[in-house]
Amino acid sequence: MIDEQKCAVIGCGFVGASIAYSYAESGLFSEMVLLDVNHKKAEGEALDIGHGLPFLAPMKIYAGDYPDLADAGLIVIAAGANQKPGETRLQLLSKNLQIFDSIVQNIVQYNKEAILLVVTNPVDLLTYYTWKQSGYPAARVIGSGTVLDTARLKYMIGRRLSVDPRNVHSFIIGEHGDSEVPVFSSANVSGIDLYDFCRLSGMENYKETLQQMFEEVRDSAYRIIEGKGATYYAIAQAVMRITRSILRDENSVLPVSTLVENHYGVHDICLGVPAIVGSSGVKKVLDLPLDEHESEMVHRSAATIRRTLDDTLALTK
Repeated sequence: MIDEQKCAVIGCGFVGASIAYSYAESGLFSEMVLLDVNHKKAEGEALDIGHGLPFLAPMKIYAGDYPDLADAGLIVIAAGANQKPGETRLQLLSKNLQIFDSIVQNIVQYNKEAILLVVTNPVDLLTYYTWKQSGYPAARVIGSGTVLDTARLKYMIGRRLSVDPRNVHSFIIGEHGDSEVPVFSSANVSGIDLYDFCRLSGMENYKETLQQMFEEVRDSAYRIIEGKGATYYAIAQAVMRITRSILRDENSVLPVSTLVENHYGVHDICLGVPAIVGSSGVKKVLDLPLDEHESEMVHRSAATIRRTLDDTLALTK
């Protein structure tokens, strides 16, 4: 029997620990188990977070092992090699495929009913790999996708236009990485076309300015890694947003990484695309209106992911 109030976080590095802390603060769960190849690290994180519980909602939090996942309703996979300065997310793939082999095998040994939420990079490829290896329905294998990229873009646009970023409605889709695609053609600010809003705000050369903002968003992880070694606060908040939609069955539209079949002219690959997310996972993939250039870029992004996956799997055989 699955307990929807129980979650597990596999991998207690910067990202996993930040997610666990966010979960403890959220009050959404009554039980959380932390797993890490370094069990003492998981114990330390559980104890440290646990000491803050007198200020939060009650929760049972502890370091465990794979048998403890048997009744977890949500399992977050944040384990893997860290992205080094100058290293692309795609270059991480060969390292993390080996790690995921063991993780996925152990998960399915004890639990075949949870929702799996993949956060490790390259997230689109590892989401696809997790789906294939686990035998789970595609709807219940979700990657964090471009939820964070989209939030970064909203932040940048909101700051530039002096408007609440929560009123900026735009998406970044495709790979969570260098080939990701900003969708400006259907973007708006509280119903006002984004381009019109830019003109009303007196932004000159607004298309070039928006492109520059996107490039800053796309490359922001590299700057953060160069500055502090890793990114973890914002991705923890992105995972929290996905989790809230699952736990509360919000049916929120989020650009998660999920299996794409017959959408955007793409087949049999996981990409960050707008999808309705609720208690059963991904309920429906939505077809966002794209202009010709955006459509071409999505196809290129999907081809980049497919080529990398095929090349890496060929080398590991």
